[in-house]
Amino acid sequence: MKILFVIDAYFTHNNGTSISAQRYADELRKRGHEVRVLTSCDEQKDNIYSLPELRIPFFQGLIRKHGFQFAKWKRKTIQEAVEWADIVHCFLPFIMEAKTKKVADKLGKPATAAFHVQPQNITSSLGMGNVDWVNNMLFRLFRNTTYNHYGHVHTPSQFMADEISSRGYTAKIHPISNGIQSDFKWTKVPKKPEFEDKILIAMVGRLAGEKRQDIIINAMKYSKYGEKIQLVFAGRGPKHKQYIKLGESLKNKPIFTYLAKEDLINLLGQCDLYIHASDMESEAISCIEAFATGLVPVISDSKLSATRQFALDERSLFKAGDPKDLARAIDYWLDNPEEKAIMEKRYSESAEKYNINHSITMFEAMLNEAIEDQKKA
Repeated sequence: MKILFVIDAYFTHNNGTSISAQRYADELRKRGHEVRVLTSCDEQKDNIYSLPELRIPFFQGLIRKHGFQFAKWKRKTIQEAVEWADIVHCFLPFIMEAKTKKVADKLGKPATAAFHVQPQNITSSLGMGNVDWVNNMLFRLFRNTTYNHYGHVHTPSQFMADEISSRGYTAKIHPISNGIQSDFKWTKVPKKPEFEDKILIAMVGRLAGEKRQDIIINAMKYSKYGEKIQLVFAGRGPKHKQYIKLGESLKNKPIFTYLAKEDLINLLGQCDLYIHASDMESEAISCIEAFATGLVPVISDSKLSATRQFALDERSLFKAGDPKDLARAIDYWLDNPEEKAIMEKRYSESAEKYNINHSITMFEAMLNEAIEDQKKA
């Protein structure tokens, strides 16, 4: 197939949707498909249809802090890209993707969509993540302007499939994990000298309000191991300076870093636990990657997060937004190393079903189904 990926920001490495798009493109090419990308880009690159950046007054700084950028609609480039493709896959519910869908419809090309962005991801950055009427309005807006114009929609989890189905989204919904690469597997390596006398705990993800790294920092005040724990946060984001300041009261100041894949795997291989404190997630691949390497995760039980589905039992859950309960869960696993060792193996084995190869097979099936539907129309 000739597959066109349509996504505002493809080249960023601090955005889960963009990273998933990059990985899917790589894996599809390995299977013999041609994949090109319609995205915002400052220069001409192979397999890329380049669009200029759309700058949003007043909000541009915040958008960039989140590692994102919007693409301008340029009809000539969109037309050229869609004419090339056998099928178009739009990752986001924004203006450029909507314009591309209209061009695909006009040219009789099949198009599918993905639901990666929860409304709460947007509203949280504006301090309104828990304002239900605003989030409900965005769900309706996405439904009416975007997703109900498609016959097939990919969600990265059953949680998100159920969420949008309950809100009147009429497309056939395909819950398919974004998938983890085979590099993320059982990994145990000696701790670096600076970590040898410390308990190493990590979280991977954007430093953003809804990810709740603040809960992890605050939990150190309540854990009996707090003075031995070294926190490592792998990611970038608008809360960086705030979290540095929040962590100044800890004996071991949190480490904030951004790591390439090989270095991330090495870090996870040294860790004692993994925490995922986010209030809202459509999946959280970073959590799967962590327990695939053999880490027991401790996960927020937030009703707005799909990540809680990965907990194999209640011992790996804590009350959303509650640093005391997170400390309780951390202390339980550190108090019981034998149980932790057993569960490390079980978690690593449970990650096998999220291998990206399974996901790509299901994604191919969705695309083929959409192509066949178009032929029948």
